[in-house]
Amino acid sequence: MNLQKVISGFFFILAMTLNFGFFYGDIQNPEVHSSYELYAALVISLIATVLKVGDKTQIGSVLLATSLVADIQLIAAVVFWTIMEVTSELDGASMSTIVSLSGGALLANITSVVLYVGEALKSKR
Repeated sequence: MNLQKVISGFFFILAMTLNFGFFYGDIQNPEVHSSYELYAALVISLIATVLKVGDKTQIGSVLLATSLVADIQLIAAVVFWTIMEVTSELDGASMSTIVSLSGGALLANITSVVLYVGEALKSKR
């Protein structure tokens, strides 16, 4: 068993599940979306990105690209949420924007996990 692959896989899947946990729920209701879960999804996604940097394979490049997309969208969601909180304008429309950005990141995370599992299934022992 390759410990590096286990750790990488753990963070890839944790990033996806945290992002899904934030994304799930009524898109306009701020009460069902935790800011802490969004921040945790961003931090874990950034860790997953760092773990992908050293891979010099073609699939590694694609995995890094998907991770960077997720990071950018989660950063945008966090920044937007912070601005809306500071200006006291966090309403249904603002929350739908935040959740939509998180949804884009979730799609990138799902793509990353599918590619990672496909690579694991394809590799020989």
